[in-house]
This record gives sequence, structure tokens and C-alpha cells, in this order.
Amino acid sequence: MPKIEVNEDVFYSLAGRRWDTRDAGEARASLEDALTCAKAELDEDSDKSLPQTERTLKIELNDTNRPDLWATAGCARQLRIHNGGKRPEYPFFSRAGKLQKADHKVLVEASVKGVRPYLAGFIASGKPVTDASLRDMIQTQEKLAWNFGRKRRTISMGLYRIARIRWPISYKAVDPDSVSFVPLQWDVPLTLREILKQHPKGKEYAFIQEHEPLHPLLLDSQGAILSYPPIINSADLGAVQVGDTDLFVELTGTDQPSVTLSASIMACDLADQGYTIKPVEVEYEYDTPFGKTVTTPYYFQEPVFCSLARVEKFLGEKLSADECLNALERMGVIAEKTKAAERGGVTEQEGVRAWPPEYRNDFLHAADVAEDVMIGRTLKSFKPERPRDFTVGRLTPITYFSRRVKELLVGMSYQEMIYNYLGSRKNLVENMRGDGGKIIRIANPMSENYEYVRDSVLASLMQSESVSGAVFPHRIFEVGKVAYLNSAENSGTSTRQYAGFLHAGPDANFNTAAADLQTLFYYISREYEVEESTDTRFIPGRAAVILYKGKQAGVFGEIHPEVLENWGVTVPCIAAEVDLDTLLE
Repeated sequence: MPKIEVNEDVFYSLAGRRWDTRDAGEARASLEDALTCAKAELDEDSDKSLPQTERTLKIELNDTNRPDLWATAGCARQLRIHNGGKRPEYPFFSRAGKLQKADHKVLVEASVKGVRPYLAGFIASGKPVTDASLRDMIQTQEKLAWNFGRKRRTISMGLYRIARIRWPISYKAVDPDSVSFVPLQWDVPLTLREILKQHPKGKEYAFIQEHEPLHPLLLDSQGAILSYPPIINSADLGAVQVGDTDLFVELTGTDQPSVTLSASIMACDLADQGYTIKPVEVEYEYDTPFGKTVTTPYYFQEPVFCSLARVEKFLGEKLSADECLNALERMGVIAEKTKAAERGGVTEQEGVRAWPPEYRNDFLHAADVAEDVMIGRTLKSFKPERPRDFTVGRLTPITYFSRRVKELLVGMSYQEMIYNYLGSRKNLVENMRGDGGKIIRIANPMSENYEYVRDSVLASLMQSESVSGAVFPHRIFEVGKVAYLNSAENSGTSTRQYAGFLHAGPDANFNTAAADLQTLFYYISREYEVEESTDTRFIPGRAAVILYKGKQAGVFGEIHPEVLENWGVTVPCIAAEVDLDTLLE
């Protein structure tokens, strides 16, 4: 989960109160209680031996749906409003049909449409940048780009001193060998392609652009380069320093709502810190979900209706509309009493319609409104109840069966491994020669490394083999969950318990896999049949489908050389995986 470091003095100032007492333990407990409204906890308290202005608090955020909390101002804002502070107003936002007047313009050329098509920006002025505020801006920039922006792939941010910028700014795509400039932390000009090969940031983020024929570039009306998004700013216009008073903040990316929301978060944070925010007009040469001309910061969120019946069902307590409104007000949410049907429903009910604040876009369902009602009221306001039913816990049949399979595989000299259920497309699909047709993608992943739900255990086993340096042979296994798309299920997905094993070594062949599988099935008292498999992960003619009572229950065979090459494995491997749920049917 995201962690942020905040200057204690600045944080308490923005939160509207201090959590200092003579008893340090009491102060910590009080701050931890206050942080619950932001789904956060105090990871590390400040060093009280330091002067107040130099103390640092470390806060861990437990919700990845609230990127507005990943900064000093955003987290402090939530605490301030929840503690009775007034909800801030941000008059600089544009809305559909009501665009703010903008004195600055960015022209987005059609050449970036297939590369990195969306941009948002604004001007922040009227207050000198301090060391603490600059550190916080950079931290917010990195948290949004790394976590919310999937390592800058979908969102990246740049900060610029506008004194030397000549407007309007152009955003276009160019041949990476045709343009050069001096990037930050460098002293000689490099072409865009050279930046990807030589500059530290270019090497780190080269995976985003290196395979594209055209690369994005941001430059002013005189041709001076601001940055090479999402890689690096120029050393000329893109080096913000302590004492600067006028900044241009821009964000580019591949998803317009995410880019726009990130700009809104940054604008609200800077406004809370005393900066004057001025809109920027973004004019596209092509259509976008928000139109050809978008003045940012831009409010695009839709209201969500939540019935009182749902609040009662989820929270276990009957609340009036006024109580819900009061709770939502403490979360910074504007709401009204009304009668309507919930999203996806047809029956009108009494309830509340809520508009997310400008810096939030996490109201996807009525359940999200009910959750804010709960947090706004505080968990302590709900009376504890004893369980109504007496139950006895016991293990499920699949758990007993899984434990039996584990014991047998250990007895067969395999070593148990435990893996994450989420992974990247590269590991789960591309490296395994799959087509990804049945794999489940997470809609709002923290990063590309945790973007997909695994549909097989074999990729996890291959990943371990790719980094193993032990003496051969290697024999590893895992028993765990997999999930995949299945239109026959009401939920559209199926979750199954799989057992998989892998043998790597010079002696690994189809007969080895068949013998180990036969041993396993003998000791679990199951009869099975086989037929030739066309699974692309295995060598054709050296793989077989496992059939149990006429149903496909797994696959085994010799791993395809291309899969071995993708993982960097240099010895033959055999593998098998079995659907344990099918064997219990």
C-alpha cells in the first residue's frame, strides 16, 4: 500500500489542529484514531527530539481507490473536514457546458493520438516554492505516476517554471532520432532515443516508449523543449527550484479520466497550500471523451444515488436521510435528499444523491456512498452486537483434499512454493505463449505487476525456476487458487483450486511427468485417462490432457522451448497442473 512522508508542522497546519500532548503515547493514539477517516494509519511517529519544523511523520494508506490521500495536503484535508472543518471550494474548475476562461493554451496535435493522447494542466502561482513544498510536490508526482499511473505508463506529471515559457505550448509526436535536448541531471544534449539508452530515467522508463515509431514531446511556441513525456523534463525549462513563484503543472497519459483526475488532485492540493490556480485550455485536433476543447482542471464525475434501504442493509442500522447527509458532509461530499432508482435498478426509493468532490472519482456504485456514510459517522458510533447464531468452524472438503495432495507431493521430493495470485500480462500470458482470452484483468491495478489474476499456476512455477541457482534437478509445486473468465457462471468468472508441479533438469521428459502424475493419482485413489493436448505452453506431441470421468481435469507434458527462452531457463522442464475441484466432483 502507498506510504507517504509528511512534514509534521505542515501536515498539522493543513489539518487545522495538532496532535501534541505531554504524553507521546496518547498523542500517537489520538492521531491514529483521526487517520481512520482517511483509511490510513501511522506507520512511524516523528522524532520529538528534532525541532517542530524538521519532524517527519510516515503514514500508510490502506486504500488504493483514493489517490487524493497520497499527499500531505490531501490527507490533511480529509482529517480537517472530518473534524468539522469547512469543505473547501475550488472555483477554478470547469464543467461540461461551463468552461472557465483560460489565458494559457496547449495545442495537442493529431500525431500523439496513437502514442500518448491525453493532456491536462494548470498554472499555480502567487507563493514561493519552499523546500518542504517542493519535496511534497515531487512525492505526490511520484506516488500518482508510480501507483495510480502504473509506473508512468498511463499517467506522468511534469512541473515547469513558466517565466521563460512562450505560449501556446504544443504537444506532438516526433521521430526519436530527430530531436535532441539537455535533460535534467545532464549537461550535454541527447536525442530522445539516446535518452532511453543513456540517461538513468530513460533506462528506467524505456519500456514505455522504446518500441514506438513516434515519441511525445512538449515544447513552447519558440520551439524550446519542456519535456519528453513520460521520461524526463528538460534541464532548461523543467527544473523547478526553491523560490519559484509561478509553475506550470502538466500531466499526460493514455486514459483521459485518470489524467484529468490526477490534475484535479494536484490543483486542489496546491490551492489548499495557498497557491492561486489558473486554468489551462487544452485544444485537441481530434475528438476525446471530454470533447475537442477541455479547460483543466475539469470536473467530469457523475453523481451516484444510494437508497436508505441499502445503507441499512450494509451498515446494519437504520439511518435517516439527514443523518446520511451529515455523515457525507464530514467526508467532503455534497449530497441531497431525493427519491430515485439506484444505478442498474428500476425501482425508485428514498435515499441520497452524492457528488464526489473534485479530487475524487471512486463513487462507482451505491455501496461506495454507503461506505462514506459509515466512515463519516465513524466506526465508534455503531453499537457493538453479539453474534445471533452459534456456529462451529470446520475445514471444507477441498481444503482437506488440498492438504492431502501437498503431503503426497512433498513425499515425492517436491518442494512447496507459495505465490501471489496477481501478476503482469507479460508473466502470465506473453511468457507462457498464451492468448489471454480467458484471463481476468483488474480494472484499477496498483501497478502493471499486479494487473491480472492468474489463470494457471505454471507461470508462477516458471518464474521461480527462472531465478533459481540451486543444483539440478529442481522439483517444486504449488496448490492454490486460479480464476478465469467463464460466461456460463453468473459472475462471469470461475475460481478453482489447482495443484501444479514442475521438474527442471537434464533428465526431465514426458515419461518423468507421466510417472509422477500416475504416482499422485494412485495415492489419491483417482482413475484418469489421457489424450493428446494442443496446449501451446507444451511441445506438440509431448503433452497430454488429463480426463477424469470424461471431464478435462488438467494437463501435463514437456514445456515448449519458446517458453523456456522467454523465462531464460536453459534446461528442459516438465510440468503438470490439475484442477482439484474437478477431482472432488
